[in-house]
Amino acid sequence: MSSSETLAPGREPRQFTAALRRASRYTSFYPLVGLIVVSIVMVFASDSFLSYSNITNILRQVSINALIAVGMTFVILTGGIDLSVGAVMALCGTVAAGLMAAGMNGVLALILCLLLGCGFGLANGAFVAFAGMPPIIVTLATMGIARGLGLIYTGGYPISGLPRWVNWFGEGRLLGVQTPIVIMLVVYVVGWVLLERTPFGRYVYAIGGNETATRLSGVRVARSKLLIYGLSGFTAAIAAVVLTGRLMSGQPNAGQGFELDAIAAVVLGGTSIAGGRGSLIGTLLGAMLLGVLNNGLNMVGVNPYVQTVVKGVIILLAIYIGRERRRRA
Repeated sequence: MSSSETLAPGREPRQFTAALRRASRYTSFYPLVGLIVVSIVMVFASDSFLSYSNITNILRQVSINALIAVGMTFVILTGGIDLSVGAVMALCGTVAAGLMAAGMNGVLALILCLLLGCGFGLANGAFVAFAGMPPIIVTLATMGIARGLGLIYTGGYPISGLPRWVNWFGEGRLLGVQTPIVIMLVVYVVGWVLLERTPFGRYVYAIGGNETATRLSGVRVARSKLLIYGLSGFTAAIAAVVLTGRLMSGQPNAGQGFELDAIAAVVLGGTSIAGGRGSLIGTLLGAMLLGVLNNGLNMVGVNPYVQTVVKGVIILLAIYIGRERRRRA
């Protein structure tokens, strides 16, 4: 190395610190660090954590929560919330199972399942965007409606008797990769393009940043919100297809608490609960972090009640970090 290329003493640490500071500005930085730290801890806690079968098992288990979290990310980026996704997922799954058990063509039944989820999302969006009702109240009400309709439709019992090929969505393989993982990755790629490379995605961020200014700039805020909530219902219905394929039945009580897991994945992924800041990559990392945490704690035999406390503490920490970052920005 020539003298001109020789770095002054202490320069490397300063460069590293500067690079670290630049990286920390990205919303995905903290969830990535959290995922790496938790994974390292789990590697030392369990010898089988890094096995291929365990890694694919984590990805498969994460897929349903991660799918719901895609739509939830769009909603939270606008400063909203959608508490109905777990119940909508259960209703879509039971309706699809019921139609197939009654003899309807399976493909048509799954299409109707997707349309039903999208319809519920659009209804949420209509009440929020055009009636001006608070998202938490609207989606709390539709959560009860969807859960109730699912129980009425099934009488409270699971519906079985589905065609065997439906199992492919939950436990099949495509090019050697488990189908739920493939579906999850495809939905994330489509969602990322929609959010980062289209005018609609820019409207999502703008609405969350300053809704009034966005409206005054000529953006049809109400229509955008309608589509965003419709998207949330649609991704919940996609998760319903995967879950129905895995269980090979329609479960009216499925999805309880899934809305909270999806919100946790979004918040852990660095998306601001106040809207306007976040990314789908961060959400995927947040869902992975939750999945690794669940898997690792189960493998080392931690009490499920303690696991709930641990996850709650981590979510609180993520919200605190997010608030501090906004305050310093």
